Amino acid sequence: MPRLSLEQAAGPAGPAPEAAPAALVTAREFSVFYRNAPAVKRVTLDIPAGRVTAIIGPSGCGKSTLLRAANRMNDLVPGCRTEGRLQFGGQDITGPDVDVVALRRRVGMVFQKPNPFPKSVFDNVAYGPRLHGGADRAALAATVERSLADAALWNEVKDRLNDNALGLSGGQQQRLCIARALAVDPEILLMDEPTSALDPRATLRIEDLIDELRGRYTIMIVTHNMQQAARVSDFTAFLYEGALIEFGATRDVFTKPREKQTEDYITGRFG
Repeated sequence: MPRLSLEQAAGPAGPAPEAAPAALVTAREFSVFYRNAPAVKRVTLDIPAGRVTAIIGPSGCGKSTLLRAANRMNDLVPGCRTEGRLQFGGQDITGPDVDVVALRRRVGMVFQKPNPFPKSVFDNVAYGPRLHGGADRAALAATVERSLADAALWNEVKDRLNDNALGLSGGQQQRLCIARALAVDPEILLMDEPTSALDPRATLRIEDLIDELRGRYTIMIVTHNMQQAARVSDFTAFLYEGALIEFGATRDVFTKPREKQTEDYITGRFG
C-alpha cells in the first residue's frame, strides 16, 4: 500500500461536529474473549446518537467483534465471553437477563455480503415486522414501501415486489438488506464492511444512502477503506490489536491524529 499524506488519506472528510451529541452506546473497560484469547481489550468509548461512527484498523484488530457486541451477535460463537460494561440507552446489554430478541429489534445489522432471503422482495422487507408481532396487509405494505424508499430502492423495485430477491443486482440486494433492517424501526444500524463485495457504482449508492440516513439513525460502520471512512463518518475509532488507540471527530483523526500509530495506519505505513 503506498504511503499517503494525511490529507490524501483523509480525502474529502465530512464536516467535523462542533460537539459530540449525547452517547447512545457506551463501552467502559469492555473486553471480548474467544475462549481465553482477547479480541477486544478494555475499550472505553462513547458512540454519539444520530451520527455515523466508523471503526477502522487492520484485519484481525477486533473491529467486527466490537461491532457485533452491540447486538449480541457474538453470543453465537462458542466460548465467547465479555468483561466490563457495554450499555445501550443506559442499560448494560451484556447481562443474562437481557432480552436478546428485543435488543436485535432495536439494533439492525447489515453484513459484509448481501444476504437476502430466497423470498420475494416484499417478503424480505416484511419478514421483521411479521416476526415481531405482525400487521395487517395494508400496514405491512406501507412499512415495506417506506423501508424501501428509505433504502433508496423503492423506485427500482416497486414493480418487482413479488419477484425473488435473489434476482436483484448485488448493490440492490445490499440496499434490500438495509431496507429489511430498517423495517423494524431500529435505533442503531450496524454495518460490517457493507460495500466490500460491491462495485464502485454500487458502493457510491450505499455511501449516499448512509448520508441520507444520518441523523435519523445512529450508524456504526466497520470499513477497511480509509477514504470511505473519511467520506461517510462524523466520528472515527481506530483499533489496533484489540485496543482502542484513538477516537474523535473524523476530520481530526484523519488530519491531525493525536497518536503516532493512528498517523502510521492512515498514511499506509502499516496495515
